[in-house]
Amino acid sequence: MDWQGQKLVELWMQVMLLVFAVVAFVTGYITASFRTMMLIYAGGVVFTSLVTVPNWPFFNRHPLKWLDPSEAEKHPKPQQAVASKDKKKSSKK
Repeated sequence: MDWQGQKLVELWMQVMLLVFAVVAFVTGYITASFRTMMLIYAGGVVFTSLVTVPNWPFFNRHPLKWLDPSEAEKHPKPQQAVASKDKKKSSKK
C-alpha cells in the first residue's frame, strides 16, 4: 500500500466508523435497545475492517519507485546535522 493509499484508507476508516456510530446510536435510541445499538456498531467495525485492512489493489495506485542498489551507491546518503553545544558565556561583574 502506498502513502496516498494509506491516507485514503485512514479517511475511509474515520468516516465509516462515524457513520456507523451515528446510525447505531439513532437506531438504538429509537428502539430503546442498547443491544441493537451495540450489534449495529459491531457490524460496522467488522465491515470497516474488511474494507480497510486488506491491501486492495485500488489502494496501490501510486507505487513508490525504489532505486536499484547500483543507483543507490551513486547518490550520497544524507548526513545528520551534528548539534553544536552552545557554550555559555560567563559574565563577570
